This record gives sequence, C-alpha cells and structure tokens, in this order.
Amino acid sequence: MIKTNAHNHSYSQDKLTGRNLLFSILLNIGITTAQVIGGLTSGSLSLLSDALHNFSDVLSLIVSFFANRLAKKEASIKRTFGFKRAEIMAAFINAISLVVIAIILVLEAIERLQNPQEISARVVIILSIIAIFGNGLSVLLLRRDSKVNMNMRSAYLHLITDLMASFAVLIGGVLMKFYKLFWVDSLLTFAIAIYLIFVGYDLLRKSFKVLMLYTPDTIKLKEIVSRINALPKVKSIHHIHVWQLNEEETHLEAHIDFNIDIKVSEFGEILNTIEDVLRDKFGINHVTLQPEFGKEDNKDIIVQD
Repeated sequence: MIKTNAHNHSYSQDKLTGRNLLFSILLNIGITTAQVIGGLTSGSLSLLSDALHNFSDVLSLIVSFFANRLAKKEASIKRTFGFKRAEIMAAFINAISLVVIAIILVLEAIERLQNPQEISARVVIILSIIAIFGNGLSVLLLRRDSKVNMNMRSAYLHLITDLMASFAVLIGGVLMKFYKLFWVDSLLTFAIAIYLIFVGYDLLRKSFKVLMLYTPDTIKLKEIVSRINALPKVKSIHHIHVWQLNEEETHLEAHIDFNIDIKVSEFGEILNTIEDVLRDKFGINHVTLQPEFGKEDNKDIIVQD
C-alpha cells in the first residue's frame, strides 16, 4: 500500500509538472507575439531582444516538455536505460541557445549604440509590464521543480532571466519617456546579453560534464578508495569509473581485489557493506563490482579502457 501511494504521488507530480510546462509555453507564445509587434511599431531594440529571448523560452520549454515526457518512458531491450538522459540533452540544447542568442544581442546592441533611434517609450512600458506578469507567473510555476531537475532548471533560468530583462526594459522605457535617453535601450540590451552568456555558459558546462561522463564534482575518488581498501579482506579497489546517468542516478563500476579466495556469499556481504558506504557517504546509488583474486591486471585507480 505504501508503494502504491508513493507511485500515485509521483504520477500526480509528473502530471503537474507537465501541465505547468504546457501552460508556460502558451503564456510565452502570447508574450513573444505581443513584444514582436510592439518592438516593430515602437522601434525598441530592447523590446525586440526581450521578444527574441522569450521566443527562446518557448523553444526551450517545448524541448523541456518533450524531454520530461521522454524521461518517463520505460527501459526496453533496445534502450536499457530508457530515455533517462533526455532531460540532460534538453538542458544542453537550451544552454547553447542562450549563449547564441546572447551573442546576437550583443552585436545588435553595439550597432544600435552607434546609431541611436527615437523610440515609442509608452509601448515599451506597457508591454514590459505585461511580460513581467507573464514571466513572473511562469517562474512561480517551475520554481519547485527547478531545484531538483537540471532540465526544469534550464527552463526556469530562461524564464527568470527574461523576467529580469523585462524589468530592465521597463526601467529603460521610463527613462526614455521622461528623460529622452534613447541610448539606454541599447545599453540595456547589451547588459541583458552579457548576463545571458554567464548563465548559459554555467548550465552548458554542467550538462556537458554529465553527457561526457565526467566524475561528478562532489565525488572524491581517493576518499572512496581509502574507505573501501580499509574493509576486511579487501586488497584494493581499482579500475574505477564514476559517472552520472542523470541527476538522480550516480553510477560506480570497478574491479575489487581480495586478499583471500572468498566465497560468493562472502562477496555478497562485502558488496552490501560497500553499497551502504557509497550511498550514505557519497550519494552513489548504482554499484557494479568485479571481484578478483590473484588476477594479473592493471591495479591503477583509473585505467583507460
């Protein structure tokens, strides 16, 4: 009964996450359309840049939505891991889009700074307020999931940076309306773009590490080796690989050499102890060990396969 309730709770949360993403997609399509029309009629580059960023939000949310659904598909003979990496792929794609969009905005802002243009500040103010409310609602919807899921975090970052950009555009609109400082529009665009590059690069770096099977930053291999080598009957653990399949699963595989020729049942007991240590101390929840006795192989901690 307890398992059934946990499953139902997880299923309900999955449905809620999907619904929140879908609502955010529709909301951002509306915001983007309004900002493109407003940017073209007002002549505001910062409003158009915000629209472009919003459009990237739409794309990133769509990618995140389908990745979220794919990740829940069960494993099969052809896909023994299922689609558990779909969300990491989505985060990687979204991060690239953030950086590319930011570079485009930087180039546009520099060009506009050299040739400032008069802008309809009233339209900028109205549409930036609409964008603030729309993006603010989307941010609230995804905030909880963003703390535990890299895919949701990538979508959340897209939205929260656009929320900040909309606030900046609003301030720029006020300065243009009352002080005729039209160059502020280009300056804000430049600032938004630089911020996007920093945010996008950080997410790109983290998702790239997972995709390339890097050892997670929190894992201290030498400490793992010293703890396991200190166990009775263990001679050495070597040929270690540690990687993340996704944000929920961290895997370790290794060879473990014993001082004596132990029974299979004894190895099972030692394996249970090792699994407990790796789970409780290092957050590793999938362990595969190859037992050895007197085997002549490379005993280095890390061995290139």
